[in-house]
Amino acid sequence: MGVSIVLLVLAVLLLAALRRAWRRAAEGPSFAQVELEEARREAAELRLRAEQEADQIRQQAELAARHAARAREELEEEARALKEDLRKMRLDLERREQRIAEREERLDAEIARLMQREKDLDQLETEIARRRAELANLEEERRLILERTAGMTAAEAKAELVKQMENQAKREAAVIVRDIENAAREQGEERARKIITLAIQRLASEQTAESVVSVLHLPSDDMKGRIIGREGRNIRAFESVTGVNLIIDDTPEAVLLSCFDPVRREVARLALETLVADGRIHPQRIEEVYERSKHEVEQLCVRAGEDALVEVGITDMHPDLVALLGRLRYRTSYGQNVLKHLVESAHLAGMMAAELGLDPMICKRCTLLHDIGKALTHEVEGSHALIGAEVARKYGEPEDVVHAIEAHHNEVEVRTVEAVLTQAADAISGGRPGARRESLEAYVRRLQRLEEIAYAHQGVEKVFAMQAGREVRVMVMPDQVDDIQAQVIARDIAKQIEEELTYPGQIRVTVVRESRATEVAR
Repeated sequence: MGVSIVLLVLAVLLLAALRRAWRRAAEGPSFAQVELEEARREAAELRLRAEQEADQIRQQAELAARHAARAREELEEEARALKEDLRKMRLDLERREQRIAEREERLDAEIARLMQREKDLDQLETEIARRRAELANLEEERRLILERTAGMTAAEAKAELVKQMENQAKREAAVIVRDIENAAREQGEERARKIITLAIQRLASEQTAESVVSVLHLPSDDMKGRIIGREGRNIRAFESVTGVNLIIDDTPEAVLLSCFDPVRREVARLALETLVADGRIHPQRIEEVYERSKHEVEQLCVRAGEDALVEVGITDMHPDLVALLGRLRYRTSYGQNVLKHLVESAHLAGMMAAELGLDPMICKRCTLLHDIGKALTHEVEGSHALIGAEVARKYGEPEDVVHAIEAHHNEVEVRTVEAVLTQAADAISGGRPGARRESLEAYVRRLQRLEEIAYAHQGVEKVFAMQAGREVRVMVMPDQVDDIQAQVIARDIAKQIEEELTYPGQIRVTVVRESRATEVAR
């Protein structure tokens, strides 16, 4: 059809060209001849072009026919595949419907069985309730008969039975504990005593106590007037800048610096010493010297921390942690210098670890840092053990060291041998004679409470607090307390002391039961 249209168009164009040629032939023969030739050439070209386009159109038509045939085949194949899928889906749905029907039949049967069991259980519960009521009636009758026979109520009989069982259990527990303690003491006491004794004997340390007052010696008493200044302006400026009380009394050639903060007191002492040596004392000069002394004390703290590390043998530690450790040079605990206490405890822990075959360096590190929380001020809330553990964790200390720090006062359950050695070294260093001191009032109150705890037990005749409250001897009446009960009293007193009192070191409780036989010869 497309070819016919093209031929028709060409024929129309050819006729138009012939018409023009005849018109021009009428005008002139030569010119008409030329136009006729041109028209023939154009007609030939148009015929050739029409044939070429016809061939192209024919080829495109054949290609379209082949594509149409291929598309028809693909559509037929897809239709067959869809029919097959539909058939399979129909079969699958039929099988699933069959399985669902079978499952519904089984569920109906199971529901019927469960309903029957529920009915049986209801009947059984009714029977059990009836029998329980019968048993309760029988028990009540039996209790009434027993009360009439025994002459006491059930509550009284129960209390008496519980009391007898408690006394018997205490006796049996005391016997078992005594046997276990004897067996453990035979094997471990000698070894522990040897290790601790070796560590204590190998360590020689100072036993001086710190105070809250520093004394500064003056070259002459005339310097006191210069320190006070005109109308007291110098001493007021000094106390305002340093926060330390400056006491000037009749003591010849000496003044006192009083402050509970040892670091601040040391800064003030260095500042006053510099001012006295320089001779120029006025408010502006006091501020300048105070800032310089404060920086000098910070350097001294860093140097003190480094010296402690060198003495213990530890080489790697965070610089901020070393500075905190050095600040403990000016801290005290019951009058004992905390930094010296840490160094001493580290040596003790290292020696005990070596005797036990452990790593001495890790134990030294644990013990050297166990009181690092005391270097922080009151602005950080919490106990010094937990604060020190957080600081050590912050500066990258190993987890064993952190655990030993937080557990050395039993605020966290002890899980490692290093933590136990840290506790032991801390107790040895703080509990040795002369290491620490306490106020007279606290000492007297502690002794009184020790006697009250011991006298509260039945059968106690006399109580003696010995060795400055480190040992309690309890005299019991032999006719009221036997040997096993004496063991129970000693254990109860020791446990109550641990729960109620705070004390350095340990307190030994000794219960003495003495039996005497007396006869008269006539």
